[in-house]
Amino acid sequence: MAFESLTDKLQNVFKKLRSKGRLTEDDVKTALKEVKLALLEADVSFKVVKQFIKSVQEKAVGTDVLNGLNPGQTVIKLVNDQLVELMGSETTELTLKPANEITVIMMLGLQGAGKTTTAAKLAGKLKEKGRRPLLAACDVYRPAAIKQLQINGEKQGVEVFSMGDKNSPVDIAKAAYEHAKNSGLNVLILDTAGRLHIDEDMMAELVAIRGAVEVDQAVLVVDAMTGQDAVNVAETFQEKVGIDGVILTKLDGDTRGGAALSIRAISGKPILYVGMGEKLSDLEQFYPDRMASRILGMGDVMSLIEKAQAAVNEEEALKLQEKMKKASFDFNDYLSSMSQMKKMGGFSSILSMIPGIGGKVKDIDGMIDEKQLARTEAIIMSMTPAERENPNLMNPSRKNRIAKGAGVPIADVNRFIKQFEQSRKMMKKLPGMMKGKKGKLGGFGLPF
Repeated sequence: MAFESLTDKLQNVFKKLRSKGRLTEDDVKTALKEVKLALLEADVSFKVVKQFIKSVQEKAVGTDVLNGLNPGQTVIKLVNDQLVELMGSETTELTLKPANEITVIMMLGLQGAGKTTTAAKLAGKLKEKGRRPLLAACDVYRPAAIKQLQINGEKQGVEVFSMGDKNSPVDIAKAAYEHAKNSGLNVLILDTAGRLHIDEDMMAELVAIRGAVEVDQAVLVVDAMTGQDAVNVAETFQEKVGIDGVILTKLDGDTRGGAALSIRAISGKPILYVGMGEKLSDLEQFYPDRMASRILGMGDVMSLIEKAQAAVNEEEALKLQEKMKKASFDFNDYLSSMSQMKKMGGFSSILSMIPGIGGKVKDIDGMIDEKQLARTEAIIMSMTPAERENPNLMNPSRKNRIAKGAGVPIADVNRFIKQFEQSRKMMKKLPGMMKGKKGKLGGFGLPF
């Protein structure tokens, strides 16, 4: 996950601050030097880091930080506030025209940034919001680009307009607009061609498309793993073509996260969304305050709640909660809870959003055996419907048959069933363990 290294370093700095009852001005300066080093190592632009530290230092000196009751926490708050300000302070939405007009969104970016997949992800997001999108295949150079867009468009239930690879991107864009108008569609997403590097022909083509079709939003797709190069790409596209916003991809990968912290400050353009995985649903609205909270290892409860609400049917959750109280939780319920956890991004994703755990996910991650979870799923899927509904039916011959069906040793089946029974007993003893404080957020039945 992005920012892990930065989070660890910042938490170590803040741990030292918290251990002091009172802070001297030298304590603050020393802490900010360490923060500066951590940001530079995360590949944040030197210019941005310099201004960041200067702003925090001015605020620390300008307030009664050193004489406060908890100066360490005050410095942490100042760093948090400055991170939010750096990334844009407020969440920025795509600007869309009224539903009776066509909004044209042009996707820009270098080859390999994930532009075509992101175009389909964005189409899916807009469809969820009640819009009627059309994807247009304007990349006539990259082999299989059109096919890739068609496959992803089909998965999202969004029409893809294509004229093959023999027509010019400008003609395709104009024809796509006419098709959208005649078909009653109100968002046109142009998937333009990328190159391995920025060149004049590429820029001229994009300018020509903007001249032929009235583009409302030019969205730059940037690979967060390219670090400072991402910022340079944003600057060049802004200068040559003009951009209205940025989508950062691969923020779930092994990236230092510097692009997310630099791109707004350098380009002046907001981050609209972030790609957090390869699935077509893995596109998240960018919230500067939530991202700052994650970076500082303070979790992201709001995003966790939203993911849970999207993944879990409330009525089913309440039924599941009742079954847990009565220890009548069966293998079907366990399978359902595994599915819910996957929809929420997996175990690591959930842990990263929990306050106090965010910065320690790397340590916990090694304890999570994803292969074991897959084996558990195979074991349940190898059971008969009757066995899934009634765990008490299990006997040696059934277990042997299940082990053969799942392709696992009998010991794995025995271990899982024993753990399952222990969980049921625990749930009966602790009926409130799956509830939130007001009983509203519990009952998801996740196999943690």
